Amino acid sequence: MRESAAERHDRLLALVRERGTARVSDLADLLGVSPVTARRDVEALAARGLLDRVHGQVSWPRGQGAPAGSGAAGPAGGLVLGLLAPSATYYFAEVIRGAHEAAAKVGARLILRISDYRPDEDRARTEGLLAAGAQGVLVAPGWRGPEDRLAYGDWLAELPVPAVLLERRADPGTPLDGLDRVVSDHGHGVLLALRHLLGLGHGTPVLVARRDSPTALAVRAGYADALAALGLTAPLPVIDSVSAEADPEGFERAVGALREAVGSGLATAALVHNDVDAIQMVQRLAESGLRVPRDLAVIAYDDEVAALADIPLTAVAPPKRQVGRHAAELLVERLTEGHTSPEEEAARRHLSLLPRLRVRASCGAQSH
Repeated sequence: MRESAAERHDRLLALVRERGTARVSDLADLLGVSPVTARRDVEALAARGLLDRVHGQVSWPRGQGAPAGSGAAGPAGGLVLGLLAPSATYYFAEVIRGAHEAAAKVGARLILRISDYRPDEDRARTEGLLAAGAQGVLVAPGWRGPEDRLAYGDWLAELPVPAVLLERRADPGTPLDGLDRVVSDHGHGVLLALRHLLGLGHGTPVLVARRDSPTALAVRAGYADALAALGLTAPLPVIDSVSAEADPEGFERAVGALREAVGSGLATAALVHNDVDAIQMVQRLAESGLRVPRDLAVIAYDDEVAALADIPLTAVAPPKRQVGRHAAELLVERLTEGHTSPEEEAARRHLSLLPRLRVRASCGAQSH
């Protein structure tokens, strides 16, 4: 089986830990790869703070001390925290940034692994973090739906180090439910959006959403809960959206369904998950003569790029950076609480942070 880049990075880190310092050309020979590949790997690891690089050589970061797995402390006597995320871009970039800032504030070092939404590889990636010296981990599994959580979740509760779940929930009564976790309350975010649109005089907004991520599923569940809380009935079933890049025909069907809902008078307002889909849908609707906000008020969910649309989109903004920050702070607390018996250990925590609504031009309301 072909070696993955992550596996090669693990071998490279192990070689540098053993030697302290190594030439990039020597690492290429030892790894059995080209000098170009070794140089690219070194640059990637150095950019993440896992190696120091000077004049064709790399060395184990100063202050990290003994090799991984020895229990040694990280920079300035601090801790080494691991973070597994499904992506380092879009939504999770801010989560990672918040965790990094919190770790740096207390002198801890954060090391990162990316799963690319492949939940079957989450365990190996997390074990790689432990091999690289992580004394505790922040984990956002690459689950896309409940079936992934059931198939690839139990191992998390068996980790030999403290772990905090990021932006993921567990089924009540399962071992995972006993872990610390920090999440955005997406149900609250959906309720904010619906109340805003109703307050502008619209009828019940329609939901356009994907099914391909825990956030998408939480938005769908939050929509049903919000309708019940407000005593409303959906004007039509949720419009299933998909990535325009991955499934152009499926995306066009979603655009067509929204266009028909507006044309028939069933919808004058919509909540769309996510930002990218919302921007592209607004563009496609405009091509057929439907204008935002004149014909349709739109709120996007995520607020990653919503403000950059031709017509800046009002958006629900989950507190992504704060999720990362609070999770890292909680993990540091676990690692430093110094209890001497299970009775003294602090209670596990499930922390839900509330999204905000950022009002822009796409609802026809004045920004504030």
